[in-house]
Amino acid sequence: MNKKKKTVGIIVWFAAVIVLLVLSLVTGSGGKSETIQEAMRDAVLHEDNRISLFGLKDVNPALISAMVVTVILLVAAALIRIFVIPRFKYVPGKFQMLLEQVVGLFDNLAKSNSPWRHGFLGAYVFGAGVYIFVGTLFELFGIQAVTTSGRSIALPAPLSDVNAAIALGCLSYLVIMSGGIAGNGVKGIGNTLKEFSLPISMSFRLFGALLSGLLVTELIYYYINLSFVLPVAVAVMFTLLHALIQTYVLTMLTALYYGEVSEPAPKKAKKAKKAAKAA
Repeated sequence: MNKKKKTVGIIVWFAAVIVLLVLSLVTGSGGKSETIQEAMRDAVLHEDNRISLFGLKDVNPALISAMVVTVILLVAAALIRIFVIPRFKYVPGKFQMLLEQVVGLFDNLAKSNSPWRHGFLGAYVFGAGVYIFVGTLFELFGIQAVTTSGRSIALPAPLSDVNAAIALGCLSYLVIMSGGIAGNGVKGIGNTLKEFSLPISMSFRLFGALLSGLLVTELIYYYINLSFVLPVAVAVMFTLLHALIQTYVLTMLTALYYGEVSEPAPKKAKKAKKAAKAA
């Protein structure tokens, strides 16, 4: 029976491959309203495919994505706080355990990298990490929007726009600076400013990683011969990979540098130890 099932499975798999191959050959490349250079250029610069924001201004599709993701996360947070957290049990269920694991992951990340000050840091890396992860996965849903030219497009990941990546990178840098000020006052500002290239590196690392997946998917979708099964596998693979890696990289860098600049000076550390012993 097992051999028969394996044989049937192999036959079905080959039949599907043959059908897709025939379809790709029959359809051909089709007519294109724009060249591949124009399609990929617009994926980066958003010069043509823009969306009207309540009729006030034409904006990049990524801004609409950012607004949608933000609303989704705020509504989800409110619902969890109102309906889920009050019903937490001593023996957690699956959803409670998932929430505790996610929160504990980012909290431990903050504590291990900044043992002196980690309360606000834990909250920030949790918020930034969830936003990057959910925002990156957002493009998999293929939510459609109509551009000002009347063309239907799928909303991209918010951070595939360089403006969003720069904003998140600079925000993380300001959080790091706040840790330096809280830990060492004015000296903490100087320690943070030494890493002047940090917001640039974080921003463009995030933007480049997410944009590469977007461009590869755009390239595959552009050619009908390749657009039957391959885009699904490529999109899911690139999106999940980037969601995990970029969430880890940005939160780790933020926690690491926050811990460095917020570390008390040697004199302050000795006073803190003496005060602890006296208490």
